[in-house]
Amino acid sequence: MSVEADDGTVRLVVDGEHHELSREQALALRAAVGDALDRRLELFRTAGHYRRDGSYAVSRRGADTPGNEQVFDSFGALRALYDALSREFGAAEVGERGPTGSRRHLVVRHLAEHPAFDCRLVSERPLLAEKGNSD
Repeated sequence: MSVEADDGTVRLVVDGEHHELSREQALALRAAVGDALDRRLELFRTAGHYRRDGSYAVSRRGADTPGNEQVFDSFGALRALYDALSREFGAAEVGERGPTGSRRHLVVRHLAEHPAFDCRLVSERPLLAEKGNSD
């Protein structure tokens, strides 16, 4: 992809296709792309936030303070953490790989709730999750 701008016109080349946009159209496109990249997924007790900068934040559902979230560089970083965990894992093992304090429990719950992970909670006390057969 390439982008050039001059005299109020923005020229895009995407996969060999050339597009010419007015400045207003380019601003609207930027806002629409940003909105598409910034998406929140509400689950049972947790939420995932795909941020515009590419990072992924896990939080308690309904929480509105940054102290209640664990931020990963990307959703892929959360996937890498999950892949590195044992078949049965808990907050302690998650904590060995980065998240601290109550965020460890938050991540365990989020992995069990998120549809992208074949995982389920098997115990509340202690909090333990188990990967399914597809992982």
